[in-house]
Amino acid sequence: MITPDIISSERNQPWREEIRKTIKQADRTKIERLHMPEQSANIRNRNILEVNIGLTSEMALSEAKRCLDCVNPTCINGCPVNINIPKFIKKIEAKDFLGAAKVLKETNTLPAVCGRVCPQEVQCESQCFYTLKLNKPAVSIGNLERFAADFERNSGSVSIPEVEKSNGIKLGIIGSGPAGLAAAADLTKWGYDVTVFEALHEIGGVLKYGIPEFRLPNIIVDVEIETLRKLGVKFETNFLVGRTATLEQLRNIGYKAFFIGCGAGLPNFMNIPGENFVGIFSSNEYLTRINLMGASREGFDTPVLSGKNVAVIGGGNTAMDSVRTAKRLGAERAMIIYRRSLEEMPARKEEIKHAMEEGIEFLCLQNPTEYFADENGRVSKVKVQKMELGDADSSGRRKPVPIEGSEYIIDVDTVIVSVGVSPNPLLSKSLPELKTTRWGTLVVDENTLETSIPGVFAGGDIVRGGATVILAMGDGRKAASAMNEYVKQYVKEI
Repeated sequence: MITPDIISSERNQPWREEIRKTIKQADRTKIERLHMPEQSANIRNRNILEVNIGLTSEMALSEAKRCLDCVNPTCINGCPVNINIPKFIKKIEAKDFLGAAKVLKETNTLPAVCGRVCPQEVQCESQCFYTLKLNKPAVSIGNLERFAADFERNSGSVSIPEVEKSNGIKLGIIGSGPAGLAAAADLTKWGYDVTVFEALHEIGGVLKYGIPEFRLPNIIVDVEIETLRKLGVKFETNFLVGRTATLEQLRNIGYKAFFIGCGAGLPNFMNIPGENFVGIFSSNEYLTRINLMGASREGFDTPVLSGKNVAVIGGGNTAMDSVRTAKRLGAERAMIIYRRSLEEMPARKEEIKHAMEEGIEFLCLQNPTEYFADENGRVSKVKVQKMELGDADSSGRRKPVPIEGSEYIIDVDTVIVSVGVSPNPLLSKSLPELKTTRWGTLVVDENTLETSIPGVFAGGDIVRGGATVILAMGDGRKAASAMNEYVKQYVKEI
């Protein structure tokens, strides 16, 4: 309970004012956090429709009333793109749902996407006053963000942010994933002539090929991209920088600076015996065939093996996406094999919960050591070794240690390897002066995200080696700001 004694014990004046304000709004703290409605587990695990159904207007209003409109809104500190969270939530509370969407778009290029796939529980919501001071569930910021964005889309009145007068300066964005789209949006708003170069045939990067429709429907991504087109962003598909045209050739036709946001699409493997058998996929290939190339839908000829006993190796969000997809494609036994404990699994807690509800089997503290094939060369069994946790490794997590003599065999007919990704080396090979780390990621200035090549900036997975959508977008916005300053200096000099 908040009392005057608590106020007097606080030394920080802003917090004292905040708590006083909270006392006046004590009835707000009694409102229970709403649970997002979902499809029933035994129905959703047989379709590709979105799991989370969305908040009604009444539910959104109730949840918005929980926001205390803090004097010191620490939730904003937890947002990589600096959304004015109290402002958009108060718009919802005032029933100005379209106004809430406009506030979101001031700093967030993809609010309907972020409301669905961002790990709010470890970002903005972890910094909510309820969590920090009251030991209560945070305001459901992500669900409210999704509500506002969806309401605007369904209203038919999608707002386009204001754009400054064109300055005629051409800038290039390499890759149309979340980092590239965020950079493109900000730079276009500031009056630049921005073109996004995408190697694939559709715009969206990992949003299109890496995230299943039951988490992020393609139509949502398409609407967000259409907003960017109306903003003035140009897109070139089937354009592989380094092959279709080099960076130097693009400079020669007028591009003054570039942002590299082409992700980390080269899958890692474990290099264990039998890993090349038929029926063993990387998660990248498996999800791309299904999400981008329509392998799960009628009328598409994209081949994909749909096994009855499917093992997914790994414990991240991509592993969860893969195993839940396999279940929807008819797997009778879909399992996660992960070398650490469930508590150390890096996937979002919500995704783990949904997977468990859908009948996914979790084989934790276990690791594959060898695959075996049938007479046709298709994987048929995997040898698994049990593990135990030892001392912490460089990541801070306890290192998994094999238990001697604990190996056993599991029948499988499809295996999906999801143990990380690395950047595709094509671009860096075409630019030998581009400095990379031993993992193949690009070396950038931590303040500006500029690479070793002047005027070339980078962010997202090609720098981080694998991260969330919103962190990539944060990099895109940070790099865009630095590019703006770079170009101003460049134009001044010439």
